[in-house]
Amino acid sequence: MPVLLAVACVAVGGALGALLRHVASLPPLGPLRGTLVVNVVGALALGVLVGLGGRLPTWAFLLLGTGACGALTTWSTLAVHTWQLGRRSRRRAAAYLGLSLLLGVLAAALGVGAASVLL
Repeated sequence: MPVLLAVACVAVGGALGALLRHVASLPPLGPLRGTLVVNVVGALALGVLVGLGGRLPTWAFLLLGTGACGALTTWSTLAVHTWQLGRRSRRRAAAYLGLSLLLGVLAAALGVGAASVLL
C-alpha cells in the first residue's frame, strides 16, 4: 500500500473518530459519561477488527482501527476526568477508572468473540 494512501486512511478515520468523540461528550451524556461510552464502544469495535485478523484489507484497518478507533477512544481524557473526580472524591474516581477499564476489556473481548462467530 502506498504511504500516502495509508496516511489518508488514518487521517479520514481519525477525523471521523474525533467528531464522534466530540458529539458523545455533548448533552445528554456529557464529558464523563461520553468518555466512558466512547472508550467502551471503541474497545468493542477494535476488538471486532482485531478478531477479524487478516481478513480485513490493510486500508480498512488503517481507516477504522488506527484512525477511527484511535481518535474515538481517549486515554488522556480518561486520565484527566479521573484526576478531576479524585479531587472531589477518591472513591468516585477509583470507581470511574475501574468501571472504564473493566468495561473496556470486556468489550474488547466481546468484540474478538463476535468476530470469531462472524467468521
